[in-house]
Amino acid sequence: MDIIQRKKILIVEDDESLRNALKYKINREGFSALIAKDGEEGLEIGIKEKPDLILLDVLMPKMNGVTMLKKLRENSWGKNVPVLLLSNDDDPEHIRETLKDNAVDYLIKSDWELGNIIKRIKETIQL
Repeated sequence: MDIIQRKKILIVEDDESLRNALKYKINREGFSALIAKDGEEGLEIGIKEKPDLILLDVLMPKMNGVTMLKKLRENSWGKNVPVLLLSNDDDPEHIRETLKDNAVDYLIKSDWELGNIIKRIKETIQL
């Protein structure tokens, strides 16, 4: 449990109810959850706090997830942080295009339960 408690997960999600549900579940699993409501805030928090993983919504106001990911990859720290993209967009072409910026995975929100997202987080950061 001590290893997990030190791991920070940044949730960048504009949907308040999903953001809160993810935060609750991630904290219950012993991680430290950071939250941002859009890509601008997510980029700022990510670079400042250097989380171990970022859960990143694709479609958001101010700065979308794709733009945030591109800007994140321009940062020396951000080049290597694992990013799991979350979206309701299941268009295969959009998924392929989005994954070009070295995201670990592209998760369709409607296909995943919270418990499975936690499992995917643990697999990604090798816990």
